[in-house]
Amino acid sequence: MAQNKVSSDTITWNAAISACERGGNPGKALQLFDVMTQCKVECDRFTFTAVISACEQDGDWQKALGIFNSMAQNRVDMEPVGCSAAISACGKGGQWQKTLQLCSVMVGNKVDMDVIAFNAAIS
Repeated sequence: MAQNKVSSDTITWNAAISACERGGNPGKALQLFDVMTQCKVECDRFTFTAVISACEQDGDWQKALGIFNSMAQNRVDMEPVGCSAAISACGKGGQWQKTLQLCSVMVGNKVDMDVIAFNAAIS
C-alpha cells in the first residue's frame, strides 16, 4: 500500500490482513502486519485478532503468543476472539501450560471465557 502511494489507515490494513487470514493465506497476513508496523500505522484489537488467528493457522504458537503479549504493550484491550485464537495456537503447539496461563490472563483481565475459548483450551 505504501509503495503505491495509496493512503491507508488502520481499517484498510485490517481489511487486507483479515482477507488474507480468512482466505487461507496466513503467511501473507503476517507479512502485511510486518509492513503495517514498519509504516507505523496504529494497530487495534481487530488487527491483533486477525494476526493471532493467522499465526494459529500457520501453526506458529510462539509468534501468536508474542503478538498477544504485545497487545498490552500497545494498550489494546483483550477480547475473546483474539484470546481464543492465542489459546488455540498454544494448544495446537502442545503448549498446555501456556494455554492455562492464557486462560488465567483472560480471567484476570475480566475477558469473558466463551465456549470458543473453553473449547480451544480443552482441545
